[in-house]
Amino acid sequence: MQFNNTENYITTEDLEMAVNAAINLEKPLLIKGEPGTGKTELAKQVALKLGLELFEWNIKSTTKAHQGLYEYDAVSRLRDSQLGDKKVNDIKNYINKGTIWMAFSSEERAVLLIDEIDKADIEFPNDLLHELDKMKFLVYETGEIISAKKRPIIIITSNNEKELPDAFLRRCFFHYIQFPDQETLAKIINVHFPKIKNNLLQSALEIFFEIREVPGLKKKPSTSEILDWIKLLLVEDIPVSDLKKDPKDMLPILYGALLKNEQDVQLFEKLAFINRNR
Repeated sequence: MQFNNTENYITTEDLEMAVNAAINLEKPLLIKGEPGTGKTELAKQVALKLGLELFEWNIKSTTKAHQGLYEYDAVSRLRDSQLGDKKVNDIKNYINKGTIWMAFSSEERAVLLIDEIDKADIEFPNDLLHELDKMKFLVYETGEIISAKKRPIIIITSNNEKELPDAFLRRCFFHYIQFPDQETLAKIINVHFPKIKNNLLQSALEIFFEIREVPGLKKKPSTSEILDWIKLLLVEDIPVSDLKKDPKDMLPILYGALLKNEQDVQLFEKLAFINRNR
């Protein structure tokens, strides 16, 4: 199995090497990078390119590791017992399979995405060490051991909100997705908007990278932001001349697609004020 560019996803050579190395080593691929650089989409494209089923587990701050394995619904069992339901005699009726269980049970090799692992409690990664390493786990309520029929390709994403434990990192193949340069970003945009005129594309890219380089930005606009912005430029049929604003007017047209908090908007307004008074 070899992964490379897909029709809708532009990769770099080092990212392709990382994906294929993790597949060959049979280790989880830990992907870090700025929000909006395509970490989650990578797993979807790997599954699409290799013709595999995708099992996606989106992590929240309240997510516990065991939920990825299974959950025992004791409340429903108690309620059914009070109602005299005969299915209470089989505890398996109250075991709800988690995403990892479903990926392990797949008859064919699958892709397992554990998305934004750093959102969970600090102990969350360590709680999955054994299961992801040994490819099996015990269902305590039934005594059943669930083993992976085919080892899934595991892709784990992180936005670097928390440091991950060393023991967990040792078991992963790591790759950091660098923010794309102007040439790569142009290719990505052309995939999504193949009919975009080159002069509009180049002007938009220049403005976008100028914004990213402004010191003090709380959130730099990412790939997803520029795609939204260009979509609006095309929908509104904004001419290239309107993008090339006076340097004293710092905020770009339709800036709400690029700047996502009031601090950054205020920063640009202050810079504009300074420029006007020079």
